[in-house]
Amino acid sequence: MKSSDYEVHDPRFRRLLQPNAFLTRVTDQSLWAEGPVYFPATDLLVWSDIPNNRMLRWAPGMGVGVFRAPSNYSNGNTRDREGRLVTCEHGTRRVTRTEHDGSVTVLASHYEGKRLNSPNDVVVDSSGNIWFTDPDYGILSDYEGYRAESEIGRCNVYRVSADSARVELVSDEFVKPNGLAFSPDESRIYIADSAASHDDDAPRHIRVFDLAGGGRLRNGRVLVGMKSGVPDGMRVDEHGNVWTSAEDGVHCYAPDGTLLGKILIPEVVANLTFGGINRNCLFIAATSSIYSLYVGVRGAER
Repeated sequence: MKSSDYEVHDPRFRRLLQPNAFLTRVTDQSLWAEGPVYFPATDLLVWSDIPNNRMLRWAPGMGVGVFRAPSNYSNGNTRDREGRLVTCEHGTRRVTRTEHDGSVTVLASHYEGKRLNSPNDVVVDSSGNIWFTDPDYGILSDYEGYRAESEIGRCNVYRVSADSARVELVSDEFVKPNGLAFSPDESRIYIADSAASHDDDAPRHIRVFDLAGGGRLRNGRVLVGMKSGVPDGMRVDEHGNVWTSAEDGVHCYAPDGTLLGKILIPEVVANLTFGGINRNCLFIAATSSIYSLYVGVRGAER
């Protein structure tokens, strides 16, 4: 990496970098790239291009192609424990799962009889429970979905129980909950509030909670407060460090909230994921582009 590609704020960050690796632009064919997810079985990266209402895919030697169009204005994506694609859809205001045969199963569309706002980001825990955030970005205009009024009247965090398939309220303490990620041992969950995207006086921070039985959150506190831009999608590495999207690139924080360093990207970053056969390649969704960078640490595997 060139020194101009990163900032070291703590000496520990140097051990997380791969000095002879370099930042690569994989593609610049998106209007607003989001929700990257990597499939190790096929060495395939899939991501959302929200305003273009499509999902794109890339694999080494294959180039970029359309994975799904229309995509119902998909946003965040992840894999479940069986390697199936789980997707947040703004346009249909639901969370879906793509089965191995290509059919689509609706996992969540309503809470207490009311339509969700516009599910944004999603993670799956080791028990198969699906956690997702539901801000209102997709119903604020016709750019990322379809303009509509919120039926619920709040922006919440939910959990789809693997046992009952019920949509359960996890937290109503956020203004615009966004990215979320677990610590490697799943004793903590990190949730971003990106409300400052529409109000300078609103939150622009990442909160951390201890996880109790039954998916209950305890001891919520602010881990990171950003001075500009907003936190969006995030991932956690094998040591528990939090890698989050930011206005100027990717920020890396120790589990105690210490800023370790930044990877500087020439576009606003929305999301990221660890991929590659060794989970040591960082794929970064940044406005029009997908970037890749090999790092000196692996993404967490539960």
